[in-house]
Amino acid sequence: MEREVAIVGAGQTPFARRCGISISEMCFGAFCNAMEGLNLKTEDIDASVVCSATEYDKQRSPAAVICEYLGFAGKPTFCVESLCSSGSSGLRTAYSLIKAGLHDVVAVVGFQKMSEMSSAEAAERMGRSGDVMWESPFGLSMPAAFAMFASAHMAKYGTTEEQMASVRVKSSRCASFNKEAVFQKEITIGEVMNSAVIVSPLKLLDCCANADGAGVILLANKDRAGSITDKPVWIHGLGASASSCTLSRRATFSTIPCSWPAAKDAYEMAGVGPEDIDVAEVHDCFTITEIINYEDLGFAKPGEGVRLIEAGQTYPDGRIPVNPDGGILSKGHPIGATGISQIRTIVRQLRGECGKTQVHGARIGLVQNLGGPGIYAFITILGRD
Repeated sequence: MEREVAIVGAGQTPFARRCGISISEMCFGAFCNAMEGLNLKTEDIDASVVCSATEYDKQRSPAAVICEYLGFAGKPTFCVESLCSSGSSGLRTAYSLIKAGLHDVVAVVGFQKMSEMSSAEAAERMGRSGDVMWESPFGLSMPAAFAMFASAHMAKYGTTEEQMASVRVKSSRCASFNKEAVFQKEITIGEVMNSAVIVSPLKLLDCCANADGAGVILLANKDRAGSITDKPVWIHGLGASASSCTLSRRATFSTIPCSWPAAKDAYEMAGVGPEDIDVAEVHDCFTITEIINYEDLGFAKPGEGVRLIEAGQTYPDGRIPVNPDGGILSKGHPIGATGISQIRTIVRQLRGECGKTQVHGARIGLVQNLGGPGIYAFITILGRD
């Protein structure tokens, strides 16, 4: 594939349960991190895309406030929202702006400050990702929705609660090396199994946690990328799809139906298949989600995702390393920043910058970012070559 748009910089703040600073300060910290070592000035950035699941923001229209703080005033800015996949929506938007020839260098800024509301308030807003007439008024929550996925997978394939717990064990081991993760302590299967039941069969440690955080990626066209950095990471493939918002209209809960068409489009655009992926970041908001994602992305056949985690094949030294940074389960979930953080991890993996969790020889990486209970799916395939 011809190299046309590159990621030239990627940064983020540490994710925290309570950051203690404003959204503008969070985004500035991530922006400074993304700009480190680049031959690029703020005034060289032509436009920005700001990503936030805005239901959680006290600030009305945060894009303008953040752009002013980052020094982008006077430049075009766009606000993008697709629930938990907002960051990957932003990357796709920025890629399109560059491909269209409208801009040469675009900053994508993702953030969320989840500590500005209570857990009950956050859960209510998450529930409203479903149809507010026919679904969310009846009490649907994200743990309840993914508990249905877990129950369906267990009923169809015999998946066990212990197998789901093993995903969190892997996540915690990887996150123990990630100083930017909320949770950096290793967890055992027993601790997962003995944690409080949230919605059966999901327990507390099967679930991700809300967090505060921000991330920034910088995209440039092929004419600018080489002068900005000597380590550009190229966007090889993009895919996106949406499922029925109303869960009652879905034919199955043992898969996330928007993932596989999005993956198919991204693989075809990149000219690769699942067997070519060296390292992946997948959306593991719950332990069952990671297992289903193995199957939807083609890393395992339907019903066989548990074999990958049981055999250690998705650890950093395995056949298909998945979430070597600890994933959402351990990093935390600042919704608008999550997709940006996933992309940053793959960029750093392809540059060989990940220390003890580095996947050796990684050349092609995949990011899967979901929105809501599998309403949106965005797939991004990146490469050094």
